[in-house]
Amino acid sequence: MLQRRSNQKEEDGTEQQHNDMGFSFDLCLRNEFLTKNGYKPPLVKKTGTTIAGCIWKGGVVLGADTRATEGTIVCDKNCEKIHYIAPNIYCCGAGTSADTENTTAVVSSQLKLHRLATRKESKVATAMTMLKQTLFKYQGHVSAALVLGGVDIDGPHIYSVYPHGSTDKLPFVTMGSGSLAAMAVFEQGWKEDLELEEATYLVQMAIRAGIFNDLGSGGNVDLVVITRGKVDILRNMDIANPRLFRREYNIKPGTTTVLREYVKDLPKREVETEREQDFTGAGVQRTQTA
Repeated sequence: MLQRRSNQKEEDGTEQQHNDMGFSFDLCLRNEFLTKNGYKPPLVKKTGTTIAGCIWKGGVVLGADTRATEGTIVCDKNCEKIHYIAPNIYCCGAGTSADTENTTAVVSSQLKLHRLATRKESKVATAMTMLKQTLFKYQGHVSAALVLGGVDIDGPHIYSVYPHGSTDKLPFVTMGSGSLAAMAVFEQGWKEDLELEEATYLVQMAIRAGIFNDLGSGGNVDLVVITRGKVDILRNMDIANPRLFRREYNIKPGTTTVLREYVKDLPKREVETEREQDFTGAGVQRTQTA
């Protein structure tokens, strides 16, 4: 915390120095006091994801895995991590799922109002600016690491947006805990003027690399192909890691012995409710059977 230093005269005429500027270590002393008294600071829960995207000569291909985790627990094997922003713009999200979903939903709503006001197609740079300003405002406390891609009047664009609000514009980007494995695939296989089949296969292999080399990533591969005036959503286009062995229970009815059956009839009774007014203003007495 920064403070400003100023000199003020006290009532007795002496000059007193106040720390209004400079570094304040009050929070450090507080944290030290809490630690000595046995308080343990909360731990950061690990998140896991592999998201990626690249530019090809006709548009953009975005990809993501489908595993959602709660620390070391896999809570969803087939979630959606590619979010709608505009008809020509989509966004992959890594980090806290609630943050990524709500951040992209808010920006998508703002872009909708912008299109209605300007009567023009949304630009990818506009979506990127809205996302980075929203995230910077919260100083990184909104855990949303995004890969933004789309095609507008200026051509295809790919951006990476970090939780603190910084952005990069690159021909191919990866983010998430499996981003290193995915980036290795891109650096080995990406080239300028890729064909659609080459770009789709490259993003698919990048997501698969994250799935097989990162414990926080898994499930299936989702892709979105964006071209000028068209979007193809390829949901579960690749089941990268299918379950090979599944336990089957072939238990015949009657295997478990029923020791006793008991059925109790519940008595019916009428319960009067308070007098209500109908739309004519007259009182109506309603009863219900319990």
